[in-house]
Amino acid sequence: MSDVILAADGVSKQFGKFLALKKVSVSFQRGRLTAIIGPNGAGKSTFFNLLSGAFPPTFGTVTYEGRDITGLPQHEFARIGIAKSFQITSLFPALSARENVRIALQAMHSRYDLWTARHKIRELYDRADELMALVGLERHGERMVGNLAHGEQRALEIAVALSCQPKLLLLDEPTAGMSPEETRQMMDLIARLAEDRTVVLVEHKMKLVMGICDHLVVLHHGELLAEGTPAEIQTNEEVKRVYLGQGRKHAQH
Repeated sequence: MSDVILAADGVSKQFGKFLALKKVSVSFQRGRLTAIIGPNGAGKSTFFNLLSGAFPPTFGTVTYEGRDITGLPQHEFARIGIAKSFQITSLFPALSARENVRIALQAMHSRYDLWTARHKIRELYDRADELMALVGLERHGERMVGNLAHGEQRALEIAVALSCQPKLLLLDEPTAGMSPEETRQMMDLIARLAEDRTVVLVEHKMKLVMGICDHLVVLHHGELLAEGTPAEIQTNEEVKRVYLGQGRKHAQH
């Protein structure tokens, strides 16, 4: 089995006359926690959307475990082992946290089965409780999603994403809008999750990812600027010039 689980080969994305991403080629190693970083306008979200199938590249290909998944329909991603969590939550606010996870589990296990046996429902709730505990929400199962704090909602969305038992977890700015305490808890959670699966995340705050990531991919103006270990990126002159210089205020938030 190849060490590469996900790869982008020469991907570009054009919106009208604007080229948001320019011939980016990156391979993501199995079992590794990788962060895609860069200043505002670097193309991070566009790259994430291409990797996660939100829209296809204008040019280039995306492969997962050696299979070309360029343009694969969104609903197929969970089935092949890729889960994703976007900046905008997609939870059911009028339902409890536990119900949100149970619904996601049921969708994975009985997509075409309208009638679910009682013992199966019990198993789904037990599994939902396990996933809630994994993300630190075991005490919040009966709370309505609309009443959860922002950080708790993001953690719940990850529990929902984990319902398909993904080999690859894609996270788009998982700490956006969080307090310092929520941010610390989320980064601790991501580090734990990365022990059992491949994780790729987009993060605006460089300092956050330096301590937990195995590998960093740096984008700038829609192009691949550098990639390497945190130590390599910290000493990269180009990165220091465009990111730590111009974007110093972002790196220190």
